[in-house]
Amino acid sequence: MPRPSIAAVLLLAPFAVAGVPAGGAAAQERDPIPLSQHQVVSQSIGWVDVEVEYRRPVARDRELFGSLVSWDEEWTPSADSAMVISVSDDVWFAGEPVAAGSYSLWLVPRRDAAWTLVLSRAARIFHAPYPAGRDFLRVSVDPTSGDHVETLQIAFPVVSGPEALMEVQWGETRLPIPIRILPPG
Repeated sequence: MPRPSIAAVLLLAPFAVAGVPAGGAAAQERDPIPLSQHQVVSQSIGWVDVEVEYRRPVARDRELFGSLVSWDEEWTPSADSAMVISVSDDVWFAGEPVAAGSYSLWLVPRRDAAWTLVLSRAARIFHAPYPAGRDFLRVSVDPTSGDHVETLQIAFPVVSGPEALMEVQWGETRLPIPIRILPPG
């Protein structure tokens, strides 16, 4: 039987000392895979960096808006923790000024009407309850429809010069949020 090389012995030594097999047994001891996966989306708009961090809920044949997500109540488009949006410099969300920093993002879905987009000063928090009294911004945004998106996602389908369109997409619902790095006008 051939002797293992010194490199092989040095590679496996930490596992032998710790009493942990070098094979797949460690994988069996991991936590269960979460249903809502973590995602970080980043987009540069000119000199401004925008980063969105959230956990992606899955539709799984459920009725989404008006059932799983109540009409006329604050909801964060994330599971387990609130969606966080960070901007590296001052921007305009749907025409309203937003200072550089991190905010939790909330929506108030409305049946047959414009939705309310809320940025809260309470940035890194659980997904419920809504942090009342911590609003930085409230602005109306009109939802649109599109092809079914099974797992909630944030996309930047348009980035052009000083502006971009960020969309919250889930089910057949799209919520376009215009972002500018220069004052509207």
